[in-house]
Amino acid sequence: MKFLHTSDWHLGRSFHRVNMLGAQAAFVDHLVETVREHAVDAVLVAGDVYDRAVPPLPAVELYDRALHRLADLGVPTVMISGNHDSARRLGVGAGLIGRAGIHLRTDPAGCADPVVLADAHGDVAFYGLPYLEPALVKDEFAAEKVSHEAVLGAAMDRVRTDLAGRPEGTRSVVLAHAFVTGGQASDSERDIAVGGVEAVPASVFDGVHYAALGHLHGCQTINERVRYSGSPLAYSFSEADHRKTMWLVELGPAGEITAERLDTPVPRPLARLRGRLEELLDDPALTGREDSWVEAVLTDPVRPRDPMARLTARFPHTLSLAFEPEGRRDDGAASYAQRLRGRSDQEIAEDFVAHVRGGGSADEAERAVLRGAFDEVRVQAAACEDAGRQAAR
Repeated sequence: MKFLHTSDWHLGRSFHRVNMLGAQAAFVDHLVETVREHAVDAVLVAGDVYDRAVPPLPAVELYDRALHRLADLGVPTVMISGNHDSARRLGVGAGLIGRAGIHLRTDPAGCADPVVLADAHGDVAFYGLPYLEPALVKDEFAAEKVSHEAVLGAAMDRVRTDLAGRPEGTRSVVLAHAFVTGGQASDSERDIAVGGVEAVPASVFDGVHYAALGHLHGCQTINERVRYSGSPLAYSFSEADHRKTMWLVELGPAGEITAERLDTPVPRPLARLRGRLEELLDDPALTGREDSWVEAVLTDPVRPRDPMARLTARFPHTLSLAFEPEGRRDDGAASYAQRLRGRSDQEIAEDFVAHVRGGGSADEAERAVLRGAFDEVRVQAAACEDAGRQAAR
């Protein structure tokens, strides 16, 4: 059986205020053409279909068109919700949509209810594990503690139990949205840490033939059977060196895996430039970067006059400009975004504690209070959505 593994579409997201809907539509065109060209048997979308819980209408319309086009091809699609999606909203109409071959898995309670497809060698069971917020699903899975590893492990125990009751030789694929140990993050993923623990071991997926992962935006192989497709488009300059792709996976008669990376369309390349302004404007080695989206970090000892206007004269698609003067250890001149890049909410809060104290890092008790506060905010946001759904009933 041949399937296409993709994830993290983030429909409705912009790139440094640049509307990406056109590029996202081009990706959908490419996806549909790839399915047709490679005679794909199934399409897997491992979460973060949308960029936020309440997406803009144009993003919803693009999603709707994508589903109609996949359904028209007669190719089954299995899709799960990610941490950016509203699981309840994404799952509306799932039963009806399923009749068209679009299988939405957004309810944690249904994680052991697979979509079963067949080929000449027997059945393949596709299990969709939506993003599991530990504090909200702990009771559902009777998990021993509130952690990603505990709830995902309990969900996978249900998968293995269901699989054990199926005909011998049934092959299995799991879709999941999580941060697996060994994965490389970028700046554009939303932190899903709970209690300071976010990563889960790849061994949690033992017992299935392939784990199609979403959440991390770089395409990567954790091991032969556990892979991230990454996002089809770059959503931060930290992804400048990414090769954006989808996995075309062939599942053999005995569960053998063959995987090939298929490139996705690049709307415009990314370039990260660093140096003094005059050097960047005159450097012949940067020829060819004029058509790129540019992030520039100027290192001039004194801030130059009209730096953005002068940069855009050569690099008209400059989107981000920051200053880090040579020899200055104080990062006060760096932009707020630059100083926070790659740092979690917890780390930022701990830095704030040290700042207002005038020195000295937060102690363990203070770190525990901060972790608890961030966890509570995240859980309350998800619980409010669930309460709204119950009230609507």
